[in-house]
Amino acid sequence: MKNYLMTPGPTPVPPEVSRDESLPVIHHRTKEFGALFNEVVEGMKYVCQTKNDIIMLTSSGTGGMEACVANLLSPGDKALVINTGVFGERWFKIIKAFGLEPIEIKEDWGNAVDIKKVEKTLKEEPEIKAVFTTLTETSTGVVNDIKSLGQIVSKTKAVLVVDAISGLGAQELKTDDWKVDVVVAGSQKGLMIPPGLAAICVSEKAWKLVENSKLPKFYFNFLTGRASIKKGQTPYTPAVSLFMALRKALEMIKKEGVDNVFARHQKLARATRAGVKALGLEIFAQAPCDAVTSVKVPEGIDGEKLKEMLRLEYGMAIAGGQKDLKGKIFRVAHLGYMEMFDTISVIAGLEIVLAKLGYKLELGKGVAAVEKELSK
Repeated sequence: MKNYLMTPGPTPVPPEVSRDESLPVIHHRTKEFGALFNEVVEGMKYVCQTKNDIIMLTSSGTGGMEACVANLLSPGDKALVINTGVFGERWFKIIKAFGLEPIEIKEDWGNAVDIKKVEKTLKEEPEIKAVFTTLTETSTGVVNDIKSLGQIVSKTKAVLVVDAISGLGAQELKTDDWKVDVVVAGSQKGLMIPPGLAAICVSEKAWKLVENSKLPKFYFNFLTGRASIKKGQTPYTPAVSLFMALRKALEMIKKEGVDNVFARHQKLARATRAGVKALGLEIFAQAPCDAVTSVKVPEGIDGEKLKEMLRLEYGMAIAGGQKDLKGKIFRVAHLGYMEMFDTISVIAGLEIVLAKLGYKLELGKGVAAVEKELSK
């Protein structure tokens, strides 16, 4: 049975990328690795659309998030967290783990942040050092208005820190133009390689906080990482094979063109939403992102059984809801190495499984809606 990976991470890996990952490992303290490192950093700058420094870490995206907190803040600092889902909530938990008390703006899950609330909080709390948020909140399928947030935060002494782990390379993000100070990325999403690398883009405004940070760190020290960039190295042993894979993936993104990559994701997202709506299903997110579509499980249908039947009987892995949303929504990705026939296939699979579970629908109606949208 052929397997379809339609989850918002890990995502499918292109064969060319897998091939380069399997090349013989080179030593990380050589000119060869230095050249590889520099290519990856420049490629990441291209995708992030920035001229800022890029710190590369061998860790998951969550490690990158923790590194941001450890390097930007000091004991007693005020930080604002925007919680629009599980990953916004994760910022809150990481900051709490360092003994700080973050200020939280929590929206009902399914909604993007109300920009006016952020503006109001920053005026009331002028000592806030950093604002933490997500680009695409994949737990709910929401996209936040990072451009507007950048305009607001840039007028204060705070820095804007964006978890773009699932969004980078899928949802438009213009780091420098939008005045985003710190961007966190993970390798297993739009960057199309396996899990294990995190990348953090750091602005000059943010470096001032880093230089004065008093929270403990060793492996995740940005100053150590910045010093190593000039040598074409990471401070400690990197995942060399993942660097090889990422070089190839970035080469593919450059060849397609980053704006074309965004347009492809947007088109697949529109088609997915058209397909599920044609089946009488309801989109969960009020501000849908281009990385994943979140859909309400119809009444009388077991959401977990729907997900398991798709995977076990038809080889299609989609994601369910998390925490309070478990069993209430399912999530279909259109992220990274995906194209039109992946979207057509997963909607066809949904039709078949929903019908088996007793949901009344007209077979082929969702697929037809997808094809119509894709043919525009």
